[in-house]
Amino acid sequence: MFLSFVYQTLQMSSKPTKKIALVGSGNWGSAIASHIGDKVRQMHDEYDERILMWCKEETLDDGQKLTDVINQKHENTKYLPKQKLPENVIAVADLCQAVQGADILIFVIPHQFVKQTCDVLKNSIKPTAFALTLIKGFYVDEKTNELSLVSEIIQNTLNIPCLSMMGANIAKEVAEKVFCEATVGSRIQEHSEIVRQLIDRPYFRLRFYPDVEIIEILGALKNVVAMLAGFADGLKAGFNTRAAILRLGFREMIQFCRLYRKESTPDLYLESCGIADLIASALGGRNYNGAKKMAQTNKTLKDIEREDLNGQSLQGPGTAKEAYQYLKGKNLLEQFPLLRDAYLICEHQIEPKQFLENLGNHPEFARRK
Repeated sequence: MFLSFVYQTLQMSSKPTKKIALVGSGNWGSAIASHIGDKVRQMHDEYDERILMWCKEETLDDGQKLTDVINQKHENTKYLPKQKLPENVIAVADLCQAVQGADILIFVIPHQFVKQTCDVLKNSIKPTAFALTLIKGFYVDEKTNELSLVSEIIQNTLNIPCLSMMGANIAKEVAEKVFCEATVGSRIQEHSEIVRQLIDRPYFRLRFYPDVEIIEILGALKNVVAMLAGFADGLKAGFNTRAAILRLGFREMIQFCRLYRKESTPDLYLESCGIADLIASALGGRNYNGAKKMAQTNKTLKDIEREDLNGQSLQGPGTAKEAYQYLKGKNLLEQFPLLRDAYLICEHQIEPKQFLENLGNHPEFARRK
């Protein structure tokens, strides 16, 4: 009987642990790496404690390599300064090396790099793995006008399932363990439970819905509406006006989602991926701040990224372009004037003040109740 117990114990101890890889190391990537890194150290019997984080190599102003700095100081001094990373989070410059043998891949890169990144990875992924995207953005094909989501690109290119997680998750606050919540889109219960195990805590709560696509679209579009809030603030618009922008923008977000797919329940829009993410982003997110600076200074958004955002990419302008193209292809631009004007402002085709003047003619006010 004792020998049987020893044998069972040895079997349990030799059970392979699940390996996690992060594809991306910006501020949000570093924040979620810190969050999960702490968690897996408590579950070393189920998960490999070492989390490899792919970091696109950069040379910092002092000549050091960013990966070396992260691994020596356990801090992403460029994108998430003054926030310590657990020692089990290891920055790797080689993309394929970072994901080798991974069971769970978490994607946290700018959406414009997803296609090329997946093309590099497509022969390096375990067939039993699954992915989770935290990326906010989508693509629209210029020829067919078909909309492609990040989760679909990951799933179709790597031939693995992909969940989505969106919410009011400002990276610095997540790293500081300030309470937040997020919404996860998943249709596979086993994967939902793994994500819950890795991320859910008393100060970071998750709720799950099957609407992978809608959750993702909301996460992308909120950056566009947050930019409009930033333009309005930069132009010193009143609180009443800014509140109207958020309400009308949120209506356009919902209607855009419904062009693509019907939601499982309207309650989804009241979750963290919906109204909460929009509020957080429109109070002080990166896209809000970049747009505010543009309205105040007439700087280009590219200059603002370089000079004011430490090289971090704004996702709002790219998403505004994709949304504009999609709506134009469907001849629906007039029904989505805020999404339309956001793109036109980014392209310097209209002044920011023009969209404020257009508010009173929003088609929402033509409805008779």
